[in-house]
Amino acid sequence: MQTLVFNTSTKSVKLYEGNESSPILYTFENVPTVKFEEGYYQVMQRDALEKQLPVLRVPIANTNMFIKE
Repeated sequence: MQTLVFNTSTKSVKLYEGNESSPILYTFENVPTVKFEEGYYQVMQRDALEKQLPVLRVPIANTNMFIKE
């Protein structure tokens, strides 16, 4: 089970291989939101033109998501 941590203060996301003490698979900065879509979490990132683009989709079935402030 992988773990996705969305920090609303720093606008960053980290995806861990397991729990938060396991290796980090991906790190994203400038993330305004993480969307809940049908069957997956979608990480949205802002580009230089302030356009929001999806950069990662992970299945809800094997991902724990934590929202931190």
